[in-house]
Amino acid sequence: MDSFSEAEASFLEQHPDYWNTTAIEALRHEQYAQLDRQGHCYLDYTGAGLYAGTQIKEHMHMLLAQVFGNPHSSSPASAPATRLLERARGAVHEFFNASTHEYIVVLTRNATGALKLVGESYPFDAASRFLLTLDNHNSVNGIREFARARGAAVTYSPLTLPDMRIDGAGLSAQLGAPGETSHKLFAYPAQSNFSGVQHSLDWIEFAQARGWDVLLDAAAYVPANSLDLGLVKPDFVCVSFYKMFGYPTGAGCLIARKAVVSKLHRPWFSGGTITVASVKGDRHYLHSGPEAFEDGTPDYLSAPAIEIGLKHLAGIGYAMIHARVAALTGWMLEQLAALRHGNGRAVVRIYGPATTEARGGTLAFNIFDKDGQFIDHRIVEERANAMKISLRTGCFCNPGGGEVALGISEEELSACFSHTPSGMTLDDFRECIDDKSSGAVRISFGLVSNFEDAYHFLHFATRFVDKRAVEV
Repeated sequence: MDSFSEAEASFLEQHPDYWNTTAIEALRHEQYAQLDRQGHCYLDYTGAGLYAGTQIKEHMHMLLAQVFGNPHSSSPASAPATRLLERARGAVHEFFNASTHEYIVVLTRNATGALKLVGESYPFDAASRFLLTLDNHNSVNGIREFARARGAAVTYSPLTLPDMRIDGAGLSAQLGAPGETSHKLFAYPAQSNFSGVQHSLDWIEFAQARGWDVLLDAAAYVPANSLDLGLVKPDFVCVSFYKMFGYPTGAGCLIARKAVVSKLHRPWFSGGTITVASVKGDRHYLHSGPEAFEDGTPDYLSAPAIEIGLKHLAGIGYAMIHARVAALTGWMLEQLAALRHGNGRAVVRIYGPATTEARGGTLAFNIFDKDGQFIDHRIVEERANAMKISLRTGCFCNPGGGEVALGISEEELSACFSHTPSGMTLDDFRECIDDKSSGAVRISFGLVSNFEDAYHFLHFATRFVDKRAVEV
């Protein structure tokens, strides 16, 4: 393996765009100093972004400067809190170019909360269809339970190997299938949280032209990619802000088109969601705006941190963030693919695109020993922990992506689940699938990743060269 200086020089020659991102290096030194101070190699940006020191200081200064009360009032303490909520909504509208005439912004605890709102409120019935890709986060997969409970048909669209992209012909056929339906909902991720593949946003308009409402999971996409809702117009978009800029962790949103949100019917009402409710009269009237979906008292003290974080990202610019992530991802893909045991066997098997074309900074893979046997991802994580490398292992709450990547068949899964109806451990699952790998290793680059992080991980990966699984 080349020395750090040699590897860095080669990297900069191969990826000259990285030179244009040096402002992020200074930002990391000034605002994210804890990384280098603690010798930490953080490679889990798909799991969570990191926060800058200025974000925390600005938020704390705002909280210490004034008294904020429950916004469900017009008191001197409540009115400022209400303004904070509206400013947060306004910042989301501006950041995503989501016209206030066309979209509402519902503040939630995370992307999962936004997805649950759609699932529980969408008018599924026996004449409805719910279509989703095999590549989806479990919070999207979970909507199928709402759909099935009301008799709707649930269908998964396949992926193609080896890149794990949407099967275009298959999806086109499913979206264009004739039949009498009442409501049709199509859900897919802009970027896979498993493989990093970026699925085309052109599917949004294609599906809508065929009568589908479209739910776009943007949680893994927007940390390093611009989403302009003036150009692409999904009906529902979910976001977790902590994945974008680290803080606050309990904040996300649902961005919903007004033309479609009127279809949603809440299964209950609560404090904050109604204009009038009566016990004796047995009636209630929901708010007509986003408040109808915000149960109880919103997290009004976290709201300012949303606006602060969005301004932080906007100040850096997606062009710079994207260029840095793409350069590091490209280099890592090349290096891991080239890593070989002395007998010529590959050390790493990457799941998903082998280049940076239409892919993000998330890399999923497994490490194999010199005999071609996979090394348990839990062992890899344990070894990484010892070197202060933060990565993630498992299926990353994306079982469909994992099953496709790891070659786990429907027949194997059916047999496995039929034998263990009451519960299952990971070891039980491994035994059921004939000792195939039950998960993968995932690293992901983000806002303040640098070449030293990438080099440090590659050095870690070389520790497995010419080893047997029992020796690591």
